[in-house]
Amino acid sequence: MTIKDVAKRAGVGIATVSRTLHNSPRLNPETAARVRRVIEELGYRPNINAQSLVSGHSRMLGLVVSDITNPFFPELVKGFEEVALQNGYDVFVASTNYDPARTALSVRRMIERKIDGVAIITSEVDPSLMDSFSRRRVPLVFLDVGRIGRDVSNVKVDYAHGIAQAVEHLQLLGHRRIAFISGPLRLESVRERRDAFLAQLGNPEAMLEEGNHKVDGGLQAMLRLLGRTPRLTAVVASNDLTAIGALRAIRQCGLRVPDDISVVGFDDIQMAEFTEPPLTTVRLLRTEIACSACDALLQLIRTPGVGAEFRVGTSLVIRASTGRPCPGPGAATD
Repeated sequence: MTIKDVAKRAGVGIATVSRTLHNSPRLNPETAARVRRVIEELGYRPNINAQSLVSGHSRMLGLVVSDITNPFFPELVKGFEEVALQNGYDVFVASTNYDPARTALSVRRMIERKIDGVAIITSEVDPSLMDSFSRRRVPLVFLDVGRIGRDVSNVKVDYAHGIAQAVEHLQLLGHRRIAFISGPLRLESVRERRDAFLAQLGNPEAMLEEGNHKVDGGLQAMLRLLGRTPRLTAVVASNDLTAIGALRAIRQCGLRVPDDISVVGFDDIQMAEFTEPPLTTVRLLRTEIACSACDALLQLIRTPGVGAEFRVGTSLVIRASTGRPCPGPGAATD
């Protein structure tokens, strides 16, 4: 079954069928409805590869994320796909595992598939790789690290506000010896969270440990903290997986949350509500990031030009993993 058969049965030209398939707003609604009925009756499916060769567009968007095993990202991917599908685009997803080499491979594969635009929701980006897209005039949307320019937009998360809320919450509970477990410090968004923590605490000698944004990294970082700072009463983690690892380490050391140590995460992934105890965390809405990124990308595809910045807020969700510091020699608040 070909597009010619559809056009003949519907009594329209081939161009009208093509415009119907691409949801052209210029098409008469009654004509479009008639063409769609014929497409359904004949079971016609367009040859996507052939269309791409003729039009130069793949009707496909690229989405690059850091770690698809982190529960933060599947929800983001789902939200991005929903917006893309509603607008007639498929999505090519690549997970880099924080590895620049894998990012480079993902970029090459997307270029080979003539991706119409790419959202890069990861921080480990080599500028030279982005040149590969810009030379081909491929629209780009970044999370946090993008520099607004021609065909480039950026989605900016207000990490500082979320971290400030977390620290202020602990301080109001009476905590003074508060530590921070970061993710990999080579990532700009991680450094932003760490710097916000230091600024809110107002203590350049604050207790800091570097993790890997995974559960095992949070566990090991928390063990290191407990080994050298026995009077620690609270810890803020750079993401929820790190906080979950910290919860495990605290239990391994025979301590209780929040009686001995309070714990705050960041992201509010779904499982944060079901840890024991339920995790206090900074909520970052993945759906808002996904919709902002996809909308920004579609805007650049439809109207090429200078991009824009889209801001995403954060908010503290208080659960049972935080409480007042326990009085006694092991939990001083001075």
